[in-house]
Amino acid sequence: MQRVTKRNIILAILLVLILIVIALLIGNFTYSFIAPDIDDDITNQGEVTASGDTIIFSSGNALSLHATTDNFNTTSGNLTDTTNPSVRLIASNKTNNASTTYYAGVIINENTFTYSTDNNTAELILTILDENGNPVQTSSDTLSYVTVNDVSGFDITGKTGAFNIVTEHPISTTSSTTGTTHTWTFTLTLVNLDADQSINENATLDMEVVLQRDLIEDITLLSDYIKNEVYTGVDGENGLYYHDGVGSYTNASEEAGDNSYRYAGANPNNYVCFGSDAAICPNENLYRIIGVFGDQVKLIKSTSYGSYAWDTTGTYGENNWQTSDIKPTLNGTYLNSLGEWSNLIETNTTWHLGGAATSQATPKQFYGYERGTTVYSGRPTSDIGAIGLMYPSDYGYAASPDYWATRLNSYDSATSANWLYLGSNNDWTITPNSSYSNAVFSVNYYGYVDSYSSAHIGNAARPVFYLKSNVALVDGVGTSSEPYRVAIA
Repeated sequence: MQRVTKRNIILAILLVLILIVIALLIGNFTYSFIAPDIDDDITNQGEVTASGDTIIFSSGNALSLHATTDNFNTTSGNLTDTTNPSVRLIASNKTNNASTTYYAGVIINENTFTYSTDNNTAELILTILDENGNPVQTSSDTLSYVTVNDVSGFDITGKTGAFNIVTEHPISTTSSTTGTTHTWTFTLTLVNLDADQSINENATLDMEVVLQRDLIEDITLLSDYIKNEVYTGVDGENGLYYHDGVGSYTNASEEAGDNSYRYAGANPNNYVCFGSDAAICPNENLYRIIGVFGDQVKLIKSTSYGSYAWDTTGTYGENNWQTSDIKPTLNGTYLNSLGEWSNLIETNTTWHLGGAATSQATPKQFYGYERGTTVYSGRPTSDIGAIGLMYPSDYGYAASPDYWATRLNSYDSATSANWLYLGSNNDWTITPNSSYSNAVFSVNYYGYVDSYSSAHIGNAARPVFYLKSNVALVDGVGTSSEPYRVAIA
């Protein structure tokens, strides 16, 4: 009787195991029946729809042009660049039949080309051929179709932003293996006109071609938003000043004159959340916008990264940025700590290392010193890298314009009107004193710029960097509670 019981138990266990195996096999068979039969590399790239079909987009190369006297002159002909994006649709094994639609267009991140002629003859033309080689001649986003010197396409001279050109383009297939592929041709042409086009010498364009299932949404670059939305054309509104040297306010003649857009005053709304996607931006990830320089936004950490010696060589350190201790700390330890966010930072920034002998100088005078060639013996006048520190002129121009004619060694009177002033400790700048081997300019905790901070002492280090020109504004209003949110366009 006991043997029978044991035997029954063993049989029961075997039966359960058999049922489990059968269930697993059925699950696999069912999945195999529904899913498309495609290679592993395609599976990893493809998007499986609700019906089990797979659609795969290959964007092709970004289109770009850079005109120089060598590659674009009276005898060179047109300047072109071409790419071939594609879309592939694969049906599921269940139906061996699939159909859907997609969008085709472009995102122009940067475009400094302009019209050379008085009648605005198109010279930057985008030609698009569909999967059958037929030219696309109408645009859903109202780009003009033109023909110039036998080149036909859309006039994108001076255009930036996102453009849907073809909407809801159909694609279908009856294959669950190879599927159907649509390969498009996008050709960018700078037309060589019988005219003086020197205005476009060294002009550049950076454009992405896009094939995707949904509408291509317009992208707002952070730099464009600040220059065109925050800056209203009236200096001082929203705490922003355009440094073209011709403002109509007090001390406008003291502007940097570099056509930058700089924030100034007690507490402008210039906060950016950088390094975090948290719903409430941690204080550690709050940065502030010094200004927009060309098409790049310059940020500074709103709080200190820590107390560091500028350099510890010898007894008192040396004020050579290239060999300093603080440079690898910022461009190594700090930059690496940002992870993927470091991809938003321009890595080839030129940092000016011109020095001055005294802080008895206005922001404009300091701006000239920083970009000059007066340095302590053997010191470099510039360096290339991702992360630096603020300039004394950055600190000076962050105060309201009432103080721009004031020497920086007297800026303790401007602390309540200067958003860059921390007040809790001394702040390093990147600028060396040209009269001494170890002295570096710093912002004293009283608020004035000190000429003689020894490089070996510990001062606050606030990382400064430029965002890449294609960094987009995602959300936010610039306050500390709702800072701007950014991402690569």
